[in-house]
Amino acid sequence: MDGKQAVIAAIEAGDAEQLKVLLAEDRSLAGARDTSGVSAMMHALYRQRKDMVDALRGAGVELDIFEAASQGRSDLVAEMVEAAPRLAFARSGDGFTPLHFAAFFGQENVARVLLEHHADAGAVADNPMKVMPLHSAAAARNLAIVRALLEHGAPVNAKQQAGWTALHAAAQHGDQAMVELLLKYGANPTAKNDDGRTADDLAEEKGHADLAERLRAA
Repeated sequence: MDGKQAVIAAIEAGDAEQLKVLLAEDRSLAGARDTSGVSAMMHALYRQRKDMVDALRGAGVELDIFEAASQGRSDLVAEMVEAAPRLAFARSGDGFTPLHFAAFFGQENVARVLLEHHADAGAVADNPMKVMPLHSAAAARNLAIVRALLEHGAPVNAKQQAGWTALHAAAQHGDQAMVELLLKYGANPTAKNDDGRTADDLAEEKGHADLAERLRAA
């Protein structure tokens, strides 16, 4: 196993000490990527390992558009897309756009910068999840980003893997404000996921009886 593979393996194993040892031996390993092109930094971010993110940053890794979006660096994202507008539409090694990451990690300012630079609010992930940024924002329970995406034309009734819509996610979470916003933009309360469940079914199952009733009345 070479050094770059060892860095990815250490992150996947949750071994922060091994990661630090590897970076101490060779700081350039902070820029390691897996065979799909997903960076060590993104692997650490996916696992919510701040200690590993800090170790990689401490080694002086230069952030790419996906890492900058995920970490809320709206200043850097703006600089990048102004210099190279195509970056707003770039795809990560695992098939996501920078806007997907801004939505997933709840980075509202980054999302707004990307949308202002014409990022596609309806971009579908190039992987089996088939999520759009709207699905990511709904799953992350970020009302402000959901609103911004809808304002920029995100298709409210689009389905991701397993037939889930943003309304399904909001209902399951018991998020009244998000449900109301999605309904305002035309979300279909009778849409079923692949298991045949509607948004009110999911709300009821999670104990959100009032919200389930609201959805049945919509």
